[in-house]
Amino acid sequence: MEIAFRNRKLARVFSSRDTLAREYGARMERTITMRLAVFRNARTLATVPTTSPERRHLLSGGRRGQYAVDLVHPYRLVFEPTHDPVPRTTDGGIDVDRVTAITIMEVVDYH
Repeated sequence: MEIAFRNRKLARVFSSRDTLAREYGARMERTITMRLAVFRNARTLATVPTTSPERRHLLSGGRRGQYAVDLVHPYRLVFEPTHDPVPRTTDGGIDVDRVTAITIMEVVDYH
């Protein structure tokens, strides 16, 4: 799967394990690195697990159309499909079987 970043600052932080560790701490760096490996090895968003430890889940409310995966509790890695238009199912939901590119939006505790 293709991975892009919301802005250059985020891309710079995610470009190096050392920079990730400085920004988020060593434990979070290891977890983020594992999640990025899952994304890189996935053909589509459907192959990113919905069970722990990744637990891909669709967000709602003000984050409608975005997804998150678990990091170190309570933090989440928030991302959205990069496609324009976003692939849709017949009922209007996002067709995760056709999502092959994502944009990382942020690391956040949105609870």
